[in-house]
Amino acid sequence: MTTPDQYSRAHIIAQALPYMQRYDDRTVVVKYGGHAMGDPELGKAFARDVTLLRQSGVNPVVVHGGGPQIGKMLTRLGIVSEFKAGLRVTDKATVEIVEMVLAGSINKEIVHSINAEGGRAVGLCGKDGNLVTAKKLERTVVDPDSNIEKVVDLGFVGEPGAVNPTVLKMVLKEDLIPVIAPVAPGPDGETYNINADTFAGAIAGSLNATRLLFLTDVPGVLDKDGNLIKQLTVARARELIADGTISGGMIPKVETCIEALGRGVEGVVILDGKVAHAVLLELFTDRGVGTLICP
Repeated sequence: MTTPDQYSRAHIIAQALPYMQRYDDRTVVVKYGGHAMGDPELGKAFARDVTLLRQSGVNPVVVHGGGPQIGKMLTRLGIVSEFKAGLRVTDKATVEIVEMVLAGSINKEIVHSINAEGGRAVGLCGKDGNLVTAKKLERTVVDPDSNIEKVVDLGFVGEPGAVNPTVLKMVLKEDLIPVIAPVAPGPDGETYNINADTFAGAIAGSLNATRLLFLTDVPGVLDKDGNLIKQLTVARARELIADGTISGGMIPKVETCIEALGRGVEGVVILDGKVAHAVLLELFTDRGVGTLICP
């Protein structure tokens, strides 16, 4: 005899079918970071979601950050970070730790979590298969005393330059799940640390991804009353930045979304990674859980 609980589960699966068909054989890039990475239960749920995406016919690609973990390791090793204009300077010693933590321990931990849930994940970084070539990031600030604009040297901090997705396409063709750390070589042969959001946008653009999902620590873009804005066009997003509705740390996040759309991504979603199964709720339900930004 069918129980109410069994009927409810079957009903949920049936409702998800049209969305599964919509994303069948499509590429979805997920930037995984924030507090969700530090919560074992949320991490397990994320690994299960990514595995389910792959088994449902979606091509998931994971790009991860790791700022807090890098900070802890630098403290452990007694390496004091220098800051210029509020930005961390990444010197030679620091970038070695960054690569060790991002492309090493964090990357393999995520790979293992996905594999433990029945997926087949493989760890990569920008160096693998010439996936990403970094450009040195240039930042300028205005000196408050002289009002003169000055260039700030952040050391081995980069931004995505050329992206060659050949290795990713080969991995996806074999039904594997790429998990990518945002470090890449520069033309000078040095290793550069790249902001994970920017890195994910470049990867998504190179794959013409249907969706780029940013798992953050907030529900999405909020209006002035604190309510979630479900959908935005690029033009409307710029208006909200101009009038101050979008402010603080959300500004670079939204600007990264706009840049990803310019690279060829169909839609970008900012959503709360602290919500269990946020990825599935966004892709496979009619309500979604974040803010979708489209051209």
